[in-house]
Amino acid sequence: MTVRELYLASAAATCAFLAHPAVAERWAEPSALARMRVGALAAHLAGQLVQVPPVLDAPVVHERVSLAEHFARSTWTDGDLDSDVNTFIRRASEEAAAAGHAAVATAAGAALEELARRLPYEPPDRVIQLPWGPWSLTLDDYLVTRLLELAVHCDDLAASLGVACPALPPDGLDTVIALLARLATRRHGTSAVIRALSRAERAPRTIAVI
Repeated sequence: MTVRELYLASAAATCAFLAHPAVAERWAEPSALARMRVGALAAHLAGQLVQVPPVLDAPVVHERVSLAEHFARSTWTDGDLDSDVNTFIRRASEEAAAAGHAAVATAAGAALEELARRLPYEPPDRVIQLPWGPWSLTLDDYLVTRLLELAVHCDDLAASLGVACPALPPDGLDTVIALLARLATRRHGTSAVIRALSRAERAPRTIAVI
């Protein structure tokens, strides 16, 4: 499957998960993420679909960078809950959640329908402008970042609700795991990653990257 196909399949599984009754029932309760309610987390997850059509429509005005450079420039991965970017993400998620579960789920479904029509016909070398950073990415690299968001936040939402994580496409998860491994190696070093995955007695405390 192509990255675009993997994204669409992952997005479809995410939409189905957002419709889970427990999401609506526990909308106002705390989530597994610090300082975020279930509704805000669900809205942030839905945003990984809803934000994509506007990105496709935005003019490209900044330089294109590689996926590795994109993450090197990103500041939200530093784990600082009080950083400007993480504070903005929480606030925007709460504002989106204020519309309620039905509206959030409906918006995600509408975005999925639009993207299913548009993504297969985008040129192979398509470049998109990121809305939050002064640089651009290829469309496929951008969709890899959305696969990461979908995988991580589906798991966050499942942990918040005490239910099983939805079954995302295995090849999509392989893409996410490979990306996380590259990011962990860059941040913690090769030895730390190898030991964490193979030698429990010498494993570092963490190789987390986000």
